[in-house]
Amino acid sequence: MNVTEEKKVSKQHLPTDKPHPWHSLSAEEVIEKLGVSAAEGLSDEDVKKRQTRYGRNVMTPKKQQSALVRFLLQFHQPLIYILLAATVVTILLEEYTDAIVIFAVVFVNAIIGYVQESKALEAIDALAKSMTAKAHVMRNGNKQEIDAQELVPGDVVLVQAGDKFPADVRLVKERDLKVDESALTGESVAVEKNVTPVEADNVLGDRFSMGFSSTVVTYGQATGVVVATGDHTEVGKIQKSIAGAQDLETPLTRNIRQFSHLLLWVILGLSAIVFATVMLRGESIGEAFMIAVALAVGAIPEGLPVAVTIMLALGVSKMAKRRAIIRKLVAVETLGSTNVICSDKTGTLTENQMTVQQIMAGGKVYQVKGLGYRPEGEVVDEGQQVDLSTNKALEQCLVAGLLCNDSNVKEKDGQWAIEGDPTEGALEVAASKAGFEKEKLVRELPRKDVIPFESEYQYMATLHGGNRHIIYLKGSVEAVLERSNKALKPNGETDTLDTGAINKQVEEMASEGLRVLALAMAEVPESTHDIVHEDTKSGLIFLGLQGMIDPPRQEAVEAVKLCQHAGIDVKMITGDHAATAAAIASQIGLKGEKINGKLKAITGKELQLIEDKELEEVAEKTSVFARVSPDQKLRLVKALQARDRVVAMTGDGVNDGPALKQANIGIAMGITGTDVAKDASDMVLTDDNFSSIEGAVEEGRSVFDNLTKFIVWTLPTNLGEGLVILAAVIIGAQLPVQPVQLLWINMTTAVLLGLTLAFEPKEPGIMDRPPRPANEPILTRDLVMRALLVGFLLMVAAFGLYLYEIKHGATVAEAQTVATTVFVVLEAFYLLNCRSLIRPTYDIGFFTNMWVYYGIATMFLFQALFIYLPFMNTLFNSSPLDVMQVLRIVGAGVLLNIIVSVEKYIRLKLGAGKALSMQAD
Repeated sequence: MNVTEEKKVSKQHLPTDKPHPWHSLSAEEVIEKLGVSAAEGLSDEDVKKRQTRYGRNVMTPKKQQSALVRFLLQFHQPLIYILLAATVVTILLEEYTDAIVIFAVVFVNAIIGYVQESKALEAIDALAKSMTAKAHVMRNGNKQEIDAQELVPGDVVLVQAGDKFPADVRLVKERDLKVDESALTGESVAVEKNVTPVEADNVLGDRFSMGFSSTVVTYGQATGVVVATGDHTEVGKIQKSIAGAQDLETPLTRNIRQFSHLLLWVILGLSAIVFATVMLRGESIGEAFMIAVALAVGAIPEGLPVAVTIMLALGVSKMAKRRAIIRKLVAVETLGSTNVICSDKTGTLTENQMTVQQIMAGGKVYQVKGLGYRPEGEVVDEGQQVDLSTNKALEQCLVAGLLCNDSNVKEKDGQWAIEGDPTEGALEVAASKAGFEKEKLVRELPRKDVIPFESEYQYMATLHGGNRHIIYLKGSVEAVLERSNKALKPNGETDTLDTGAINKQVEEMASEGLRVLALAMAEVPESTHDIVHEDTKSGLIFLGLQGMIDPPRQEAVEAVKLCQHAGIDVKMITGDHAATAAAIASQIGLKGEKINGKLKAITGKELQLIEDKELEEVAEKTSVFARVSPDQKLRLVKALQARDRVVAMTGDGVNDGPALKQANIGIAMGITGTDVAKDASDMVLTDDNFSSIEGAVEEGRSVFDNLTKFIVWTLPTNLGEGLVILAAVIIGAQLPVQPVQLLWINMTTAVLLGLTLAFEPKEPGIMDRPPRPANEPILTRDLVMRALLVGFLLMVAAFGLYLYEIKHGATVAEAQTVATTVFVVLEAFYLLNCRSLIRPTYDIGFFTNMWVYYGIATMFLFQALFIYLPFMNTLFNSSPLDVMQVLRIVGAGVLLNIIVSVEKYIRLKLGAGKALSMQAD
């Protein structure tokens, strides 16, 4: 078929007209359907037509809200509507000072909310940046380098080691191709590619005939035909998933929203009743409006948004010290409610460093101590270090792994890393642990020739010369066994090869999740200077097996245990193989359904057959999910959320983006994480360590505890202020507190008094209790009863002392100043009782939070300025007080503290203390 004929076919079968399972088609079929010549590539004319039809090879950026819109949305809150309405009313009534102060409070809240709001998600931009800048293609029969954004479906692309695939391509020719797909699929080792079609329903990680955009070629070279660009690539599909993932409410935002709506209707109802009552008494409409405004201003906790924001920000600072960077403030509190953590495997629960753990040589299995690429450890037999001089089989097995190897292990800035293939690096590290020095061994047995690894043959061989000429070979167990007829014994002699025993050992290693390589050797004449496949076809001496794995982090094992003790389920969701995933999950102590004593792992293929409703049950009881695709990770998170689970999801790759955004809290890796993962997350771990998540959960619980203390402290004030206004209306008295004075109370005490609770240390046993149910209200019944009691006492004290002052000849300004100061002083005394919601002050320590005393001292200083500074007298209609008036106020504060302490003691003795808060031991 010529190019013209192929173009005719392409008009009917281009990739975006109808999606094809390109991986299941032969290379010839793909070329035919795309209407291109693999040797010539596309013509310039055809490229222009396809660019017109499909556009550039870029991601469609998500439209973001403007800065102005995001600022205006800060006013889109029910309680803010009331304050804005109050501002308008006071302006119409020409009460300009009140109007300015009320609006100033609203405006400050809006600014703080705007500043704390996280920057808009940049996941889409990060995805676009992940596209390769340049691409090598065949066009018009010539090899060209072009901007990757100019690629179109049908372009013939050439890649080699070190390149990124610039689009999704169907491979049509390859040589020894290995691709690192960890960012897309989560698989921990490079994938060997070939041009052979695979099953249409294969998950992403098993589509060996494809090269995917943004994945990296680690070995070999290939030619492929572009089958998808831009939004149509697998990375592009992830973009759409991220854009479509739902931004969920956190437990805190949901509770505050529900509380705000309830408070809104209560305030509107009471204001309407007050307005009607005043009007029925014959007062002017202006007077009625001002009293209704006073009630609304008093009942609204204006300081709550500011205090919540600042307390969350302080939580962010604490978490940063525990290597967890918070990107979205509400994530701090969400951590405290988390009851499921879905963790990626590679690099989070594991070291992300392939490590040889077992060696079988001379018919015996040895253990290799030490983790990761650091060459520290030893080869042991039943706990004792092996003497290699008495074990030739083990010695030669290690030497073969070291010399038949193209990797290098190097130390940089105290960190050990691999240059080359991680599997080969693991072999080099194992030899180093046994005492071999690579440089010395290379001098003794320099490499003369090499047969590079090829997918067709499944092995690599090297020829070494020195005192003797030796071929060392490593590869798949099948490839090595079929070329061997003898096995080396520990004493250096050879014996008949026992294939059955070796295969049995391979099965045992594989069942533990180990990746197994076989090694062999052959001595050749000194005249041999090069080798070909014919030289390694048969007659090799089998040396042994080396089994390696990306081992679990030891600190992650302890962190998982702590999380489970705290009532948090831990699940592994990975793109790696099922056996490897199940083995690691067992080693770190995950709980879940078991088969034959081993944790059951559900694969992506199995997930495809499970309906969404059934998946909820499967996701709940299963702990290990392997070979899953990005959309399946997203499905699993949604399935858990459908069961009212608060889900934390960890990830580092492009493939994790949608699930990270959908989760209640997305946690990205700071070291190995891609920009996509970081920008889609709520939190970033600076050390990529699961144990830091446990620490962050602990801090999150503490933050919510302190937030609850603040709310329990602040609500009685607003209740007491509202009751004072109601009481005045009922008896027909003048208002004991003016609206502008109510704003002074609410704003100054929230910042100077309430915020000091953010510095309360963690309650004992904070990780011994289960997670707080997501649907549980912030305040329990007993806490509501306490708020009612304290609110009533505040009303009695403020209104009672106001009437007392009026009766004994004080001016209205003096009496109102007394009432205002009553609220401030009694709040300070009540604050001491809110440091713990169930324990007395002497039990938690008088001086464990000195910020409380600094705050009280500062508040009293500000209140003194309110009382005695002429400028403040003019602004807030306040008046100086004498010593006896101040002493009466302080006496009321002491009495309040005694009453609340007795109430707390009685509840604790009656056994109700535990119900007061989730903070019980």
